[in-house]
Amino acid sequence: MITHADMFAPILQADPTFEGTWRAFSDKWRDQMEPPLYLALNALARHLIAQLATGDTASFDAVFEVVERWHVEGDDYVREAATVGLLEDLQDMKLHASTNPTAFRPWLRQESLLWWQGVEDFWAGRTALIIKRA
Repeated sequence: MITHADMFAPILQADPTFEGTWRAFSDKWRDQMEPPLYLALNALARHLIAQLATGDTASFDAVFEVVERWHVEGDDYVREAATVGLLEDLQDMKLHASTNPTAFRPWLRQESLLWWQGVEDFWAGRTALIIKRA
């Protein structure tokens, strides 16, 4: 089972270019017993959006395989964070200047895609909660 304490290790393997951002986050929050990982997930979303904007998507298969593992193998915190902390941020139009969130869909795996669609339903007002859409 993937826990909040070890959820970023596979992302750093999947996309080593995120290492500097992760290191800065870790240094800033090192005195916290539980660092605010949602902030790190927002940074990851911004990082992925920037890569999408430049066409640097070579790591996306590996990154979204990790996101799928978060959804399938993660504890409750990790599963929720993968959806609300990452997928929701990837869909936030305010973070996209020259890209569109739908461009991420081809890299999503089965479980992550269901949660992505749940976030879409929430944003569109079709549901009051983010739920997995079957």
